[in-house]
Amino acid sequence: MAKYTLRVNGESHEVDADPSTPLVFILRNQLDLTGAKIGCGLEQCGSCAVLVDGEPALSCVRAVSEFDGQEITTPEGLSKTHAAIQQAFIDEGAAQCGYCIPGIVIATAGLFNKTNTPSKAQIDDALQDHLC
Repeated sequence: MAKYTLRVNGESHEVDADPSTPLVFILRNQLDLTGAKIGCGLEQCGSCAVLVDGEPALSCVRAVSEFDGQEITTPEGLSKTHAAIQQAFIDEGAAQCGYCIPGIVIATAGLFNKTNTPSKAQIDDALQDHLC
């Protein structure tokens, strides 16, 4: 076990974990942030996506030790930074079962961190790692 400092949704958290523990398990089990989902567990579905320093990252396989000291935004934290994106998904009824939607919203937020007017190709590229 080792101690890590995770900055999640603007708050600092000290966590004690095996260095190889996937980040999503720390978020869900230690920090009670369940927005990032455990889907395939193979980085193929995108439901575990979070923003790391503003960039989308899949968290189901990557070890917590990789994220020490970085700024992590979970789906819960988007209400502070990207509420308009969340509201657009709600307004358009963009969820089916809803399991994949948090990861897709994270990917969309990451895209809008880069550009306010993405092209269709940029949108397609941003969402390519998400199964629905």
